[in-house]
Amino acid sequence: MAGSRKDIETALAPGDEPVRAEYERDFYSWLIEQARHLREGRFDALDRANLAEEIESLGREQFNKLVSALRVVMLHMLKWDHQASLRSRSWILSIEEQRLDIADVLADNPGLKPRISEAIARAYRRARIEAARETGLDETEFPAACPYSFDDIIMRNFSL
Repeated sequence: MAGSRKDIETALAPGDEPVRAEYERDFYSWLIEQARHLREGRFDALDRANLAEEIESLGREQFNKLVSALRVVMLHMLKWDHQASLRSRSWILSIEEQRLDIADVLADNPGLKPRISEAIARAYRRARIEAARETGLDETEFPAACPYSFDDIIMRNFSL
């Protein structure tokens, strides 16, 4: 079947006897080579150190996605709480969208649940700075520590 995943992988993969792709020079070819070694059970040919680093990096990306979604929700919550006269449907919709992202990241990565408090703390530091920039208020107008619980972040009702 033309265009199938296997056809694409075969077309994109280096030849049967690839020149060892250098991790720093050609990341794409290195990834394809590592995937082939894994599929073929050639564990001795794996670049274990760099492969482990890349797998850990994928885990950090998932954590960062959670932090990012939390940051946007808290940014809008801070603006909502400190600029009542400027509340908008756009803020509500952004909160709803980011809440879906939070739910999706946690559903796809349940191992992140024990790190929610850490993610909230990281996200709040940035949300506070962004809220100060976007509102024109001094950063000290916003609490130094996050005033929102995870339940507030995912369940608090917002309506105009």
